[in-house]
Amino acid sequence: MTINPATLNRHSVGSGRLEVTAVGARMGHGPTTRHAYTNAQLDDYQSLRRRDFAHRPPLVLSLRARFSHNTEQLHGTAGFGFWNDPFGMTGARLPTLPRALWFFFSSPPSNMALARDVPGPGWKAATIDAWRWPFWLLAPTTPIAMPLMKIPALYRRLWPIGQRAIAVHEALLPCTMTAWHDYRIEWLPTQVRFWVDGQPVLQADQSPGGPLGLVIWKDNQAMSVTPSSVPHHQLVASTTEEWLEIGEMTLHR
Repeated sequence: MTINPATLNRHSVGSGRLEVTAVGARMGHGPTTRHAYTNAQLDDYQSLRRRDFAHRPPLVLSLRARFSHNTEQLHGTAGFGFWNDPFGMTGARLPTLPRALWFFFSSPPSNMALARDVPGPGWKAATIDAWRWPFWLLAPTTPIAMPLMKIPALYRRLWPIGQRAIAVHEALLPCTMTAWHDYRIEWLPTQVRFWVDGQPVLQADQSPGGPLGLVIWKDNQAMSVTPSSVPHHQLVASTTEEWLEIGEMTLHR
């Protein structure tokens, strides 16, 4: 099924702008400061309860996309895929633990370093699902475990257990972000496969549960989440116009 961006919900904050283009839609923002939140987003779940989000496996999302800047020049976060909107950004929902499978970008000072041996910031294929019983079993140990994660030997030995408990799988993408690429997510009941231009870039042997919502966005947020530190949120400044543009998009089972 081909998805027309015009049929999706629009959400913009601050200098965020959404516009129809010759090939699809563009989400972006003008110059902004670290004191003002800005976001431009398309989704299919605004005003819905999480239990009414539309998507469960098996499902395949395919779309073409490009960005205004490459990794080193882009600011904030951006991407497309599926998540459970854990922070209630577009609706009156209580905060919850994250579930997501998506192509995700974050720039410094973001440091989403939850996959061992994968840098925190960057353009990635990624999954996470903290709504799993192994995480709930490990959660009471967090106050003790976090200081231990600062010790490299213990981190390398112990964090793989935590990483698997929250079903984190990530891979940095080598592609040039300013060029058009074909992105594909195959969400299956027991695994998730990511493809760029027909080439596999990540296969996760754990599959986030549904229901999840479709989201496509560009904002100026930064988030630091590591095994050894308390999560920290902030905003980042940009002196130029930045955007994510999407072309043909299909969704099928």
